Amino acid sequence: MNGLIMNGLTTVRLWDWPVRLVHWVMALLIPALWWTAEQGMIEQHRILGLTMLQLVVFRVIWGLVGSDTARFTHFVRGPAAILAYLRGRGGDTLGHSPLGALSVMALLTVIGAQLVLGLVAQDEYGLIAGPLNHLISYEQAEAATELHKTLFNAVAAFAGLHILAVLFYQFAKRTNLIGPMLTGRKQVQAGTPQPRLAGWRTQVIALALAAAIVGWIAAGAPPS
Repeated sequence: MNGLIMNGLTTVRLWDWPVRLVHWVMALLIPALWWTAEQGMIEQHRILGLTMLQLVVFRVIWGLVGSDTARFTHFVRGPAAILAYLRGRGGDTLGHSPLGALSVMALLTVIGAQLVLGLVAQDEYGLIAGPLNHLISYEQAEAATELHKTLFNAVAAFAGLHILAVLFYQFAKRTNLIGPMLTGRKQVQAGTPQPRLAGWRTQVIALALAAAIVGWIAAGAPPS
């Protein structure tokens, strides 16, 4: 059974714990990364950056092998579906809407780009550097460092748009997006099928793979 049926509604398990954990930890890490950079806390900034990288790598893996609502194939849609949704003809969506999918992918992309730049960036004296700094020249590292600082504005902008979209749905469309992302559950129309949730073995394998990839990068991506 999907859950307790009342007044034509039923409760389904919508978001698994990996998706919710990634979502909320990312929300905490973005201001923490900004603060450590502003305060010159480079070592703490580096640790937080690698933590964010772990989350992004895991989320990409989870978007390929995870639960139904976490998979990119479930929520990433083309222009036609997005236009239909904007015109009110897209129907109800279980999970991310076409616009929500755009927000998720844009945020993941800009954070990913920011992380890549951070991996090769260095301080102004060239004494403290990202783990992949040795793969590029000093001049390229300087350029990457400047772009790393500038691109954070885009990260903050996309994060702000994401928050505004959630507030719009909450107050204008009377759709609660925060509750399901906290509890993992959502009330839907009776008869709505329960999304398939990935099992613990898949979770462990995905976590281990993400940790191995990030560990390899943190070690300087040594050749095999």
